[in-house]
Amino acid sequence: MSVLKPLPFTAVTIADRFWAPRQRTNSETTIPHELAQCRSTGRIDNFAKAAGLMAGKFEGIFFNDSDVHKWVEAASYTLWTHPHPQWEAELDEVIAKIAASQQAEGYLNTYFTLVEPDKKWQNLGMMHELYCAGHLFEAAVAHYQATGKHTLLDVACRFAALIESTFGHGKRDGLPGHEGIELALVKLARVTGEARYMALAEYFVTRRGHSPSIFEKELETPDLPGGLGAYQHHFTRDGKFEGKYAQAHLPIQEQTECVGHAVRAMYLYSGAADIAYETGDSSISDALELLWRNVTEKRLYVTGGVGPSGHNEGFTTDYELPNVSAYAETCASIGLIFWAHRMFLLYGESRFVDVLETALYNGALSGISLDGRGFFYQNPLASHGGKHRHEWFGCACCPPNIARLLASVGQYIYAHGEKDLWVNLYVGGTAAATVAGDVSLKLTQETDYPWEGDVKITVTPETPVTFALNLRIPSWCDEFEAHVNGEAYKPHVNSNGYLSIERHWHTGDTVELALAMPIERVYAHPLIKENLGRFALRRGPLVYCFEDVDNPDGVFQTLSLADDASLEAAFHNELLGGVTLIRGAGTVLNASDWGNNLYLHAKPNLKRTDVTAIPYYAWCNRGAGQMAVWVF
Repeated sequence: MSVLKPLPFTAVTIADRFWAPRQRTNSETTIPHELAQCRSTGRIDNFAKAAGLMAGKFEGIFFNDSDVHKWVEAASYTLWTHPHPQWEAELDEVIAKIAASQQAEGYLNTYFTLVEPDKKWQNLGMMHELYCAGHLFEAAVAHYQATGKHTLLDVACRFAALIESTFGHGKRDGLPGHEGIELALVKLARVTGEARYMALAEYFVTRRGHSPSIFEKELETPDLPGGLGAYQHHFTRDGKFEGKYAQAHLPIQEQTECVGHAVRAMYLYSGAADIAYETGDSSISDALELLWRNVTEKRLYVTGGVGPSGHNEGFTTDYELPNVSAYAETCASIGLIFWAHRMFLLYGESRFVDVLETALYNGALSGISLDGRGFFYQNPLASHGGKHRHEWFGCACCPPNIARLLASVGQYIYAHGEKDLWVNLYVGGTAAATVAGDVSLKLTQETDYPWEGDVKITVTPETPVTFALNLRIPSWCDEFEAHVNGEAYKPHVNSNGYLSIERHWHTGDTVELALAMPIERVYAHPLIKENLGRFALRRGPLVYCFEDVDNPDGVFQTLSLADDASLEAAFHNELLGGVTLIRGAGTVLNASDWGNNLYLHAKPNLKRTDVTAIPYYAWCNRGAGQMAVWVF
């Protein structure tokens, strides 16, 4: 097992025509838009009310604090990538209200402070106290790393100290119903050096799933905070306790299939991977490998979406991946990115980054409009025309989540070991790293990825140094060429999926990588019944879809592309912010054959039509309409 570390977002600068504009839009539009929404919906006022700075009652859903915390995290990252004095002042103002709402003993949750102050920690299964705390901790770490300020970090540490003194071995029995605090405590421990936070994260991960369950005990509380309704709906079946919804049915070491609420699952597996990373506990990493195989081999959408069901916002059974009704929550794809990244850091294998990349460019990115003001909660793979993005939601977990992902995407591009360097994602820009122990270097990427597969990397060490530069060869790429300083380099991809170039590097050395990026047809497993006889188009990391705005003859139900149909890719700078389109010819059933008849007694005619496919992430940016990823 090769334990690696990511280059932090503070060491990476993005300068390309794909991610840089998205980060700029995130900075200039999305984060101000979300701040306005948090203000207008009372989310920020809740902190002022809890602090006694203004009068009034709690507004919104009991976990609304978490949306503000995620916004703070996103804004903090963005202050590093796009410094903005006005924003920093506004961010400081929000943080001041959060800090003022903290109680003397360190507790911080505006719902319980304002609504049920005598019922803290009594409904951990559904009331999200520890989940909200986790997002506060993540925000505090990001704010400290981006600005060097301790303001929010001190608040987080006081709250974490309270939680650590309350829960754990020999203390109060309690676990987060909605996971997330586990990975957050690891982040906090790494920044502060406080081993007790890491120990509490390990307790939350390893205590889960044991009997008797704290969640079952909570059901016996006569006056449960928030009421019994949601608890009974999610945690009981046929009148008996059932913990799969919150991954509390078995200890993590015994879990073999992804079940329950998808976001909760992704956050738990991420936290568990962190614990395996820190402790070397192979029983956890072995279980995570089985869980990884279950989701990627049987329960993963081609777009990187997870969780097909709206009933539990999560997993159902193997190969159940419907298209129109796909839930595939934006937050779940983001959680998959978190988990995939941690699995890569554990194992150093490109297969994890392959999934990360697919989710990043497709299932997660579709969750936000190109103008930065519209959001999907669900990300279906087909639409009859009724889907559209919203400016906000009553349950608004997804908008600030995608904002913090976009702002921090730099941390997923590179990794380093004791001696060597890994390039996981091909994104134009620069990175500062240390190799071979203590030699600083600058790495510069020039690329038009994901539109083209050509990448030029320039290495600039402060002094000549020997190390291995490991370049990921994506699983979608069957052919590639590499040149070092203009000379062909004999390709050798190691068992981990990387082209490893070990040499004595000098300033100005270059590596040129050419990844073949043909249009590919992707076919689903035959047990995915909805996709029998259908295929999806993929080019590089991007999954494509057909919208009726480009295909007026209709695409959703009858579009067919012949096996020998010629498909061409061409970049269009003025469309959808600049995209590569896939164009070709296909056929659709001639609907006029039916007239007013429900059935025909003759084989219907086919009508030839020109077809256009766009990247899936860009759909529904030109109005609501029909859409399909899978076609015949």
